[in-house]
Amino acid sequence: MRRINLAGLSEITVDQLVQRFTVIALDQHRAILDDDNAKFTRLYRQMEAAELELKTRIGDQRRALLRLHNHQNAQVRLTAAIATLAVAPDAARRVLQNINDRAEFPQAADALGMIRALDDGTYVPN
Repeated sequence: MRRINLAGLSEITVDQLVQRFTVIALDQHRAILDDDNAKFTRLYRQMEAAELELKTRIGDQRRALLRLHNHQNAQVRLTAAIATLAVAPDAARRVLQNINDRAEFPQAADALGMIRALDDGTYVPN
């Protein structure tokens, strides 16, 4: 796992935050393959911090994550789609549906779960 420095997130550019988000998602993918739940949890917290920093930027800069909707890695696409549900719900949902339709496991299970949560109202993006 690459060391992600989250100190000073407010000091870096939106592009740098998107790069960090991508690295974190790729490290999550490796943690999933290694069945390392502790590492995944640490990475999840790091991703939340990066996403929150984007959200609090003027104009809600989570839109910058839309470029990750076409990433080759399913974990990157999944996390970017979830992070962009509040700012681009139709595009994000298409990404989730695509991951599910392609049966890109294990991410397909999370994508389907998120689609169901959106449909039944148990998840409301903010």
